Amino acid sequence: MSAALLRIRDLAVAYDTRHGVVEAVRGVSLDVHPGRVTALVGESGSGKTSVAQSVIGLLADNGRVTGGSIRLAAGGAESIELVGLSERRWRGVRGRSIGLVPQDPGSSLNPVATIGSSVGETLRIHGWRDARAIRSRVLDLLERVGIDDPEVRARQFPHQLSGGMRQRVLIAAALAASPALIIADEPTSALDVTVQRTVLDLLDNLRRDTGAGILFITHDLAVAADRSDEIVVMQGGAVQESGPSAEVLAAPRAEYTRALIADAPALGRTAPRTPPREPRGARPIIEVAGLVQEFSRGAGRAPLRAVDDVSFTVARGTTHAIVGESGSGKTTTGRSIVGLSSPTAGTIRVADTTVTDGPVARAFRRTAQLVYQNPFGSLDPRQSIERILEEPLKNFRIGDRADRADRVAHALEQVALRPEIARRRPRELSGGQRQRVAIARALILEPEVVVLDEAVSALDVTVQAQILRLLARLQGELGLTYVFISHDLGVVRQIADTVSVLRRGRQVEAGEARQVLEDPRDDYTQQLLAAIPGTLFRGGGAHSKEDAR
Repeated sequence: MSAALLRIRDLAVAYDTRHGVVEAVRGVSLDVHPGRVTALVGESGSGKTSVAQSVIGLLADNGRVTGGSIRLAAGGAESIELVGLSERRWRGVRGRSIGLVPQDPGSSLNPVATIGSSVGETLRIHGWRDARAIRSRVLDLLERVGIDDPEVRARQFPHQLSGGMRQRVLIAAALAASPALIIADEPTSALDVTVQRTVLDLLDNLRRDTGAGILFITHDLAVAADRSDEIVVMQGGAVQESGPSAEVLAAPRAEYTRALIADAPALGRTAPRTPPREPRGARPIIEVAGLVQEFSRGAGRAPLRAVDDVSFTVARGTTHAIVGESGSGKTTTGRSIVGLSSPTAGTIRVADTTVTDGPVARAFRRTAQLVYQNPFGSLDPRQSIERILEEPLKNFRIGDRADRADRVAHALEQVALRPEIARRRPRELSGGQRQRVAIARALILEPEVVVLDEAVSALDVTVQAQILRLLARLQGELGLTYVFISHDLGVVRQIADTVSVLRRGRQVEAGEARQVLEDPRDDYTQQLLAAIPGTLFRGGGAHSKEDAR
C-alpha cells in the first residue's frame, strides 16, 4: 500500500460554550491513502464532522484543535502539518489540495449565482484569470460528473436543478482544482436511494480515475460497508474501532459497532413481515380507490398529474408502506388520506368517514393524524413541549387543566420521554427526541390511523431503530394502523405488512411486503431494492465491491 495521503494522530478538538469547554474529539487517529476510501462512521454528536472540519481548517469560531497532528502529503512534496496553519497558507490548501463535498446541496450553493459561476469559483480563487479557460474547465467538470447538457446547466441557478444534480455540482466544484484529498461529509444523506447510489458510483469512478483519496463521513454503516476500504467508528468523540472494512464488519470487536450493524436496516437479514389474517368479512380501515391528484401549472399548460389511479386497502392494526422516490406521489397520497388535500378523482374511506366527499368534519382529526418528516419544522419553536402537546386537547376542548396535564405526562411516557422534557423547547432536544414529541402529539387525541411521512429518514440509524421499535410497541398496545411513507426499502422491510410502490404518480406494484420485497415483478421495484446500501457487502463481503467499482 502506498504511503498515507492524510495522516491524523491523536487529534483533540474542543469548543468554548457558555457552559464551559466541551471536548468534542479525543485522541482520534486515522489514515487516508491515495485512491482509497476511509469511512468515518458515527451518530450525530460523535465528533466525525469536527474531525473533517479540522482537516480542512473550517472549525466553527468557538472550536479549536487542542492537540495532535494532521499531516497532508500532496503534490509530491514533503507532507505539511495542517494544525496551526495560517489563514494565508490555508487559502492555498483548500480547493487545491483538499476538496470538500458538503452535506446539503440546498444550502451549500449560492442561490443567486449560476451553476457555472459556483463551479468556477475555486479556479478564480487559485489564480485562473482566463475566462475562456475557466469556462472550458467548468463545462468539462459538469460533463464529467454526468450532468446533461452542460452548456445549458452552467447558465442555470440551483433552484432549477434536482437535489441529485445539485449534489453533482458540488462534486464538480470540489474537483475543480484536482485536489489529492476529497472530504465527503454526508454527501448523500438527503437523497433518495437510487439517486444516492448514482452519486456514490460517481465518487467511486472519480476516485478510481484521479487517484484521489476520500475521507467519507457518514452515519450510515451500510453505505460505509459498500463504499470504503477502511472504517473508523466513532462514539462520544473517541474511536471505538478501526480497520479494513471487511474485517470490522465481519467480526466487530466493539459493542458499539455491533449495535450499529444490528440497527442498520440494510445490513439486517430480517425477513419481511407477513400481515396478520383479518377476520373473515372484516372491512379494511382504509380504502383508497382510483385516486387521482392534479395540480395546475398555469394557463396554456396541461395540469401536473401527481397521483394517477392509485388503489389499495389497509387492514386494521397493520402497517401499509407507500414507497417511491421524490416526486413519486407518495406524500400527496398521504395528505389525501388525512384530508389535507382534495383529490381530483377517486375515493378514500378512513374508518367511517369518506374523506373525498368534501371538507372533512373537524372530528375526523381525532381519527387520522399525520407525523411529518422534519419535527423541528412542525413543532412551534416558541412553545414548550407541554404547550405543544396540550394544544390539540385544547382545540377539541378535552379535559380541564389537571386532566390535560395528566394526558401530556402519559403521552410523554408512551414515547419513552422523561417528564422534565415537558418544560423544554424543541431547540433543546435532539432529533430523536423531537420526533418522539411529534409522535406523542399525533397520539394524544387517540387516533385510529397515523400517517408517517418519512418520519425516520433524517435520523441516525440507532435513533431510527429506536423510533421503529417504539412504533411497533405502540401499534401492539394501542391497535394503531399506520401508513408509512418512505423511500427506504431497508426500513420498509422491518415495519410494513403491505406495500405500494409508486413511480411518477402511478402504482407499479402492490401487495404483501414479503411478496413485493422478496420477489418483485416490476423493474422499478427491482431497481429500488438493488440500490439499498449494503447490497455489495451482503453480496460477499465488503471487498467484493472492488469488482463492482
